[in-house]
Amino acid sequence: MAFFAGLLTFSLLFLLAGYLFNISYLLHFANDMRLAAATMFILIGVMHLLKPHKLTYMIEGLLPYAYALVILTGILEIIFGAGLLHTATQYYAAWALMVLLVLMFPANIYVAVKQLPAPGGLPASPWYTWSRLAFQPLYILWIWWSIRG
Repeated sequence: MAFFAGLLTFSLLFLLAGYLFNISYLLHFANDMRLAAATMFILIGVMHLLKPHKLTYMIEGLLPYAYALVILTGILEIIFGAGLLHTATQYYAAWALMVLLVLMFPANIYVAVKQLPAPGGLPASPWYTWSRLAFQPLYILWIWWSIRG
């Protein structure tokens, strides 16, 4: 949910900047959505790299090499997020992010089933960790719509 709040907030800020500074590119909401997704994935990727130990618990016992996988997913989130910023790569980057979200979904299921706290100090209550699962398809749709708009 926090990720979704970031997507919405950045999208609206980009749209507002488009109106305030008369930037035609930012007056198309699909462009704002794509920029917001790029921003959020790059930020989350950086967090994976800066504090991987805070995320390894999500896959320890589920997959081997948890620390390396957190680093790898952080690098991929940064690369694919940046790929959304370039016309020549945005389609491929969007598809790569959608696949990455599908591949990371089991970790979110694992967190909910094992009743682990949500990452980033977010609420640890079961309602929150289970509700996070509903947002993963929404992120995929968000990315899909941002490259189709």
